[in-house]
Amino acid sequence: MLPIDAAAHSSRWRRRHPLDKAVLALGLTVSAVCLPPWPGSLLVVVAALVLLLGPAAVPPRQLWRAYRIPLGFCVTGALPLLVRLGGPHGPLSLAPDGPAHAGQLLLRTSAASLGVLLFSFTTPLSDLLPRLARAGVPPAVVDVALVTYRMAFLLLDTVSRVRQAQAARLGKSGRAAAWRSLAGLGATVFVRAFARAARLQTGLAGRGYDGSLRVLVAESEVSRRFVAASVALLAGIAALTLALERLTP
Repeated sequence: MLPIDAAAHSSRWRRRHPLDKAVLALGLTVSAVCLPPWPGSLLVVVAALVLLLGPAAVPPRQLWRAYRIPLGFCVTGALPLLVRLGGPHGPLSLAPDGPAHAGQLLLRTSAASLGVLLFSFTTPLSDLLPRLARAGVPPAVVDVALVTYRMAFLLLDTVSRVRQAQAARLGKSGRAAAWRSLAGLGATVFVRAFARAARLQTGLAGRGYDGSLRVLVAESEVSRRFVAASVALLAGIAALTLALERLTP
């Protein structure tokens, strides 16, 4: 199990209905995209961090390990805005408004990433996917997502075991050995993936699979107080953003 999935299963908000957390987390994401980057996105970053580290009780180290990957993409996407191709100053020069545009993009994307992480760190996919069928998503789509989610962890475990076996047999003692081990790893995982899929299909057929996988989901009700508090927080962020934007010269 990936660290973010383990954190979601042990989150304080695990027993809350996914709709409660979707209103809050996706609302923060939409606010980060729609509101002015200054100070809207900054307020979203502060609110998301307070919620993640406070009520949701996400360990700071796990949050940073999960956040640094999308943050790297955010920085990489903002860097090209600093330069300009062509023009009177040569084939490559600094853009006049490059730092401002890069900073705005970085604020927007990093704030939106935190909103998505708030939902990911508090809602396991095993709680979300079965409820999608009740919301009108075709059962076949939900079943494929559930099986893919399960198979992903099995394949990751297979990769880890094969790598440990290769390292124990000096499969990484040199560059040539490392390349051979990598090729063997890919071939082994490919073959085992097809073998697991075949066994899964046989098992489902033996259990009378009729087109939908039925799983037990912990019952939970939508909290009107939580949704109202989330909407109030989002409205407060929007109002404070517009007020500070008017005061900024």
